Amino acid sequence: MTVKVVTDSTADIPPQLVKDLGIVVVPSYVIFGSKSYRGGVDIAEDEFYRKLLHESVLPKTSQPTPQDFVEAYTRLAKEADGILSIHISSKMSGTVNSAEQAKKLAELKCPIEVIDTQNLTMALGLIVIAAARMARAGKELTEVADAVRKMVPNTRLLILFDTLEYLAKGGRIGKAKSMLGSILNVKPLLTLKEGEFVPASQAHSRAKGKEKLLEFLKSAKDIEDLAIIYSTTPDEAKELAASIMAIHKVQALIAQVGPVLGVHSGPGALGIALRRKE
Repeated sequence: MTVKVVTDSTADIPPQLVKDLGIVVVPSYVIFGSKSYRGGVDIAEDEFYRKLLHESVLPKTSQPTPQDFVEAYTRLAKEADGILSIHISSKMSGTVNSAEQAKKLAELKCPIEVIDTQNLTMALGLIVIAAARMARAGKELTEVADAVRKMVPNTRLLILFDTLEYLAKGGRIGKAKSMLGSILNVKPLLTLKEGEFVPASQAHSRAKGKEKLLEFLKSAKDIEDLAIIYSTTPDEAKELAASIMAIHKVQALIAQVGPVLGVHSGPGALGIALRRKE
């Protein structure tokens, strides 16, 4: 049985890994004024962050349209026995809704499963990667979909933000809004709970914030997969990955936050995503 795995560009999976595993990424959109870009397709990460820092107006984001998914599903159905579409939290984006609409609109004989991971960036990406590996190993759609649903509660994300300004302006701050009034000189750390951002901790310096990321990792048990995410500080990500290797002897995948989520994270974001064994 041939199962095709679909996700959206908020998964932030490194392009080479997307290619190697045959993952299909339906891009979300970043809009600077009247110009719209497909995340991960029309604008490179470095160019995006330059524009983010220097444009006078904060860009907007938009989920893929149902038609975007219809086109992807229709193309894949020609060679697949099943399609598994795995996406960003429905509380953070309308992507899951677009995928569900497309599933109905496409009217394909090929079965399609749509899953809301209640997460984003590489916490979503790790689940997609695991699903793609199962699919390549010949697992059936129902088996992969069931495994993915079990992965969701076992996947964690902790992000150190340099500022919550971008998250607040983009309307994605969720229950972490309570931190806004007291973070003038504080670096906030957020996690996701039930699909939306909530405060996890805070630090009085970036160095202390990175220490808290490592504390989070030290307390984690039974790690199956691990990723470091960053927006504009690759050297910090490599340093964090080296520290992790010394603690858990687990090779961490390093991924850059793409343009779509970068609108909300802003520069300086650094985080850890991990998937625990069941």
